[in-house]
Amino acid sequence: MTAPGESPAPVRVSDLARIRARRPEAIEEAAARRVRRPLIGGSGRLMIIAADHPARGALGVGGHGLAMANRADLLERLCLALSRPGVDGVLSTADIIEDLLLLGALDGKVVMGSMNRGGLAGAVFEMDDRFTGHRAQDLARLGYDAGKLLLRIDYDDPGSLTTLLSTARAIDDMAAHRLPVFVEPFISRRVGGKVRNDLSAEAVTKSIAIASGLAGTSAYTWLKVPVTEDPDRMAAVMETSTLPAVLLGGEVGTDQDGAYERWRKALRLPTVQGLVVGRSLLYPADGDVAAAVDTAVGLL
Repeated sequence: MTAPGESPAPVRVSDLARIRARRPEAIEEAAARRVRRPLIGGSGRLMIIAADHPARGALGVGGHGLAMANRADLLERLCLALSRPGVDGVLSTADIIEDLLLLGALDGKVVMGSMNRGGLAGAVFEMDDRFTGHRAQDLARLGYDAGKLLLRIDYDDPGSLTTLLSTARAIDDMAAHRLPVFVEPFISRRVGGKVRNDLSAEAVTKSIAIASGLAGTSAYTWLKVPVTEDPDRMAAVMETSTLPAVLLGGEVGTDQDGAYERWRKALRLPTVQGLVVGRSLLYPADGDVAAAVDTAVGLL
């Protein structure tokens, strides 16, 4: 037990299971100790590292199907990324955020909880994306800074109406706690049995319009949007809403330089406030996490 005013002993990744087994209350204690900061810092921009993929069963990166399955390796990569200058915070699920809290990696960082992870990758119910992660009350109780939810809409799936309703009520709950919520909207469809997100300018425009109008207020709503297939049409797409937005990084494949250039152009647009990027920075092709993160920060 840590005495009042005494700093807790440093925690290593190898200590996490023991702490969780013997002192589960240490997680709430770490959350209460965490040094908070405004959502938007001195730079006026946001650079968030995303790591909420494992909870959807999406563990692959490139050709490596279980790249994110090693939790110790993932946490080490996250701690390195969070230590780099210009990185503002992390987006993830309860388990990973709590590991990072215990490791002391989140002081002065934005903590964004992932709210709906029920649409497991590849499942027949993938589009039934239920809110199985953080609730607004959890984020408020733990002193986190924001939430994020995924909104995939399939015009051929009647269940998308249920997803829209659940999303609207989640936005209402977040607004009631005065917590920002980052909505990641897509027009999606099944192609050959797999869910595909439509990244055409028309589809992204429509998804932004739908997401912007959800719930009883949009005061605390942000958008998390992809760069469209035709980057030259991104400026017109982002004119669809006045809500602040961040760019979704996504997987960039082998053309990392091309992805960086698309992000750079989109970051000049008036409503775009920053980047939320995960696997492409945590698992870069050359293995150099620090260099990949620093390059992305430089785009801002």
